Amino acid sequence: MSAIWKFPVFGKVEVGREGLAGDAQADRRVHGGPEKAVHQYAFHHYEAWRKRFPQAAPQLLRGSFGENLSTDEHDETNVFIGDCFAIGTAVLQVCQPRRPCWKLDHRFVAPGLASAMQETGWSGWYFRVVEPGTIEVGNAMTLVERLPGAISLADFWRLFHAPGVDADALSSLRGLPGLASNWVKKITDRLSGAAANDDLGRLHRATP
Repeated sequence: MSAIWKFPVFGKVEVGREGLAGDAQADRRVHGGPEKAVHQYAFHHYEAWRKRFPQAAPQLLRGSFGENLSTDEHDETNVFIGDCFAIGTAVLQVCQPRRPCWKLDHRFVAPGLASAMQETGWSGWYFRVVEPGTIEVGNAMTLVERLPGAISLADFWRLFHAPGVDADALSSLRGLPGLASNWVKKITDRLSGAAANDDLGRLHRATP
């Protein structure tokens, strides 16, 4: 079961600590919760995905990756960990990148899509809700705070997935203000040598 199928919603939508009213996550072990309350994806990435996976092109539309928010001007290069954005009457804080999984391959019948998303880092990001409120189509997305020492999602992704264990780089990532607690643990485990590589199971799980 998956709640990845999203559809456009018009009119005001309430945004609470756990996400948007009317939204759902099928597997709450790995989706949803206060630090994965709202997912955003850069719409302009879809053009590249349609070219790379032409068999899935008709399905690759705004919202297809399960995102709650979609804009043309924001992507992983200009959005930073810890950034706070005002949208409508809500304030949201970027707290982690999305980690793609095999369900994307299954959803689009496109083997390799999840791996390609991890390779490019075009995975979108999650917000925590700092101030609940309402949002609607057409609202501006206004940066209201960028924390000292913040780095872009693209740089975070590159440093985390660099070969080997760069203790200095990983320690700097772990200390980023606003970073979700689950990522702090991932980095801590990797630094201590306790982290197992879960890419094989996460990206290539056999279709049920």
